[in-house]
Amino acid sequence: MTTRESMPVDVVIVGAGPAGLSAAIRLKQLDEALEVVVLEKGSEVGAHILSGAVVDPRALDELLPDWRETCSLAEVPVTGNHHWVLSRAGKRELPHALMPRLMSNKGSYTGSLGNLCRWLAERAEELGVQIFPGFPAAEVLLDETGAVMGVATQDMGIAADGLHKADYQPGMELHAKYTLLAEGARGNLTKGLKGRFALEAGCQPQVYGLGIKELWDVPAERHQPGRVIHTQGWPLSESGSWGGGFLYHQANGQVALGFVTALDYRNPWVSPFEEFQRWKHHPAIRAEIEGGKRVAYGARAINEGGWQSVPKLAFPGGALIGCSAGFVNVPRIKGTHTAMKSGMLAAESVAAAIAAGQEKTELGDYDSAVRSSWIADELQRVRNAQPLVSRFGGTVGTVLAGADMWLRSLRVNLPVTLKHRTDAEVTRRADLHRPIDYPKPDGVLSFDRLSSVFLSGTNHEEDQPSHLKLKDPSVPERVNWPVYAGPETRYCPAGVYEYVGVEEGDPKLVINAQNCVHCKTCDIKDPPQNIEWTTPEGGGGPNYPNM
Repeated sequence: MTTRESMPVDVVIVGAGPAGLSAAIRLKQLDEALEVVVLEKGSEVGAHILSGAVVDPRALDELLPDWRETCSLAEVPVTGNHHWVLSRAGKRELPHALMPRLMSNKGSYTGSLGNLCRWLAERAEELGVQIFPGFPAAEVLLDETGAVMGVATQDMGIAADGLHKADYQPGMELHAKYTLLAEGARGNLTKGLKGRFALEAGCQPQVYGLGIKELWDVPAERHQPGRVIHTQGWPLSESGSWGGGFLYHQANGQVALGFVTALDYRNPWVSPFEEFQRWKHHPAIRAEIEGGKRVAYGARAINEGGWQSVPKLAFPGGALIGCSAGFVNVPRIKGTHTAMKSGMLAAESVAAAIAAGQEKTELGDYDSAVRSSWIADELQRVRNAQPLVSRFGGTVGTVLAGADMWLRSLRVNLPVTLKHRTDAEVTRRADLHRPIDYPKPDGVLSFDRLSSVFLSGTNHEEDQPSHLKLKDPSVPERVNWPVYAGPETRYCPAGVYEYVGVEEGDPKLVINAQNCVHCKTCDIKDPPQNIEWTTPEGGGGPNYPNM
């Protein structure tokens, strides 16, 4: 048995996203003597960060009030806010005055969330935080009482056959007084701890959307810095699913555009990637990017469950922060500010516990602080938006959701909280739906998956065990193909899953794990819940430069 080295620290934070870095900064602001370590699975801070993004600066203002002086996010304030309802060939704009007050982007900024995280990492390191990119946390460590006592990083240098290669290095154990999980949506350590400590008892299951994003360099005459557009309706209205698109005119002549498909669609023939490619051919969308060049691509899952899906946040020895807990405001398509605030509140609870001489206790005051904070106030007001649209469709559901949000923005408290079903369990048999004939990509506005993955900079060491695990290897051929027509070939935005031998009548699933962009959709949407996403060797995955 390999012996792992260990390193004692005060606090270990898993994930160098907005929540994790905000927690690290706040800890050092409160007590500069604390030893704080942040583990990041990407090759660098920001390599795995992807978001639209339009950022509400509320938490940034609280954490680092002078951020506008040095942070690139401040370069592009939102100057125009548009919401379009698309039909196949036309659009109509919803007047801003009809939108609920909380949907306003006034005072927000648009830019790269990855670059914001890089800037936050610099501020954290200036305060003495140790950040280790390329070191994924692969295992939660428990002490003799069952409390979390830290994490172990992924072993390096294991071949695909499970044998140790010449450069094998065992992972390191980080023993901490407190462990904060900031893994993002559907983190594999978070998933395990939710089960171990029954953190989701009494709350609704988390549901998700798949966000797919591209960056385009557009001609100067088409670029309007600060212009923000959101769309709904076509093309998802034709496939019985829902979601919408976004276009954000950002710095340096670039437009960030993307598409979010709610993963609670019933029709297994739906392909979120193909819906996105089709959306770009709408005349209104084409007009924003025509003549431009696509320069980056990526995808990630987004929490959409809302307030009713937020689990218990604390467990013995640590807490969930950011998207590990699910603080996304779905109608606003924003979660950065709430993620940052949760990290700050967790840091305050941890610092107080350590100052009182407590270690590995359950941070009940953190859970209470979140539930009495502006995070709760904001998310409670939009808690029925997702389930209303999911249940009643894009047109009727949007009207009902808008009315619900208007009333709540006026402080009319409606004592109703709608429920969710998991994205996997709502998927129906393929024979109940017609296959969807998606158009072929033209190589100008629309593209195939493999050329898209190339732009994501995704890379994994090929000679390593697959990080995409099948609980039962027989399920794809026994269930997924005959019942659902192989939905993993369509919901994956990176071409990881394919069936070979179909023409010969002997379909077999092949997993191309090297293509994985770590969106985790397979872990979420697989109908029999047979696929488990785990961490690959350190530094593997996408390398987003400006996403």
